[in-house]
Amino acid sequence: MPGEISPQDDDRLATLDTSVAHSARLWNYLLGGRDNFAADREAAEQVLAFMPELVQSARFNREFLGRAVRHLVGSGIRQFLDIGTGLPTADNTHEVAQASAAESRVVYVDNDPMVLVHARALLTSTPEGATDYVDADIRQTERILDTAGQTIDFREPVAIMLLGILNFVPDDAEARRIVETLVSAVPAGSYLVLSHPTREVAPEAVDRAVQMWNAGGAAQMVVRDPADIATFFTGLELLDPGVVTCSQWRPDGNDTTPASEYAGVARKPL
Repeated sequence: MPGEISPQDDDRLATLDTSVAHSARLWNYLLGGRDNFAADREAAEQVLAFMPELVQSARFNREFLGRAVRHLVGSGIRQFLDIGTGLPTADNTHEVAQASAAESRVVYVDNDPMVLVHARALLTSTPEGATDYVDADIRQTERILDTAGQTIDFREPVAIMLLGILNFVPDDAEARRIVETLVSAVPAGSYLVLSHPTREVAPEAVDRAVQMWNAGGAAQMVVRDPADIATFFTGLELLDPGVVTCSQWRPDGNDTTPASEYAGVARKPL
């Protein structure tokens, strides 16, 4: 039942390496959550010492998710595949979608045992809709699609959500193959929602943060410039205003201070 931790979850949590920072838990700390460990907090504080705007960037990225999901629901999308979910906070994808369309169906994907345990316990759906959770790395596209297909009907449009996750696929060709595989699995009228860190706003601080993370983080990461991020949308119809700092994607009275996360939304042509 929701809110309960099963023996399977206990086994999953036993695989956690709490001595190494993980991006999902670090992001949770930046967003004010409690589901993080000393290594995550230490890594975050080391970066915040010279890049204090990282907290704001995390918040802006979360707000972008909300605006993008609301726009897609307004465009008729009722299915979401959210890869690189992160730990549950407020305004998760299914909460935003189901607030407007209770029948929305959402599948979350992550490879951190803590994320999946919390997802099962906390991310409960409306009776009309559905949520599911896949334990997989973003590179395991076949596993993701096969398992997600138990909840999502891939004959109907789907929004693929890749927020702050492709930066953990350093090889450009591999990252593009992942996106192409996912997009090819969904029908025309589907959408790709993507955010990615860049050097545009604070290049020296971002370079230092990446170097520090790669020296001790659980997964190597890269940053890409907006032109490179735009290539992930090749063959799709990029919505206005294109690939921009996430705070400035269709702002709705929010703070539009530039952030180091850039984002875009695109539609698969009919």
